[in-house]
Amino acid sequence: MRIYKILPRAEWTAAHEVRRFEGSAIDRQDGFIHFSTAAQAQETAAKHFAGQTDLVVLEVEADDLGAALRWEASRGGALFPHLYGPLEASLVRYVTDAPLGDDQVPQVGTLV
Repeated sequence: MRIYKILPRAEWTAAHEVRRFEGSAIDRQDGFIHFSTAAQAQETAAKHFAGQTDLVVLEVEADDLGAALRWEASRGGALFPHLYGPLEASLVRYVTDAPLGDDQVPQVGTLV
């Protein structure tokens, strides 16, 4: 199963240069890197990234993350993937743009 991380392009560029992503400010505050499933990603974009430009979406295979990935209840009891540790850049399968739609919500595209 693929999981997704939405973040500013500058954060990904910096992480890619050092070959690991330690998390955004909210991730570090919460103690884990927040991910979403394909079904959750657009709602995550609307709730946490509305109005933000120059975002990207990282696509990662959940099984590649091993025991550091935990599925934990969040919004309305839905299980969300949380990574307890850094994300190695080599595990990112795809990076895609998330441009703002007419509603000012980043469009994460059709995630499968």
